[in-house]
Amino acid sequence: MLKWFKTKTEIDKLKDRYCRLMKKSFKIAPRDRKKSDKLRKEAKVLYDRIKKYDTQKEAS
Repeated sequence: MLKWFKTKTEIDKLKDRYCRLMKKSFKIAPRDRKKSDKLRKEAKVLYDRIKKYDTQKEAS
């Protein structure tokens, strides 16, 4: 119940956005390949930011 009041961290927001983009890309792929590729590129950028954050966190 207290999770409702917990604010999301930057990394949680990035992960949520990444998941949404990948799902949308997967749904659109059969109809519009170019749009799917564009969404996948955006998701790749987010994935790289997430990985960078994780490696910095592990180094600390």
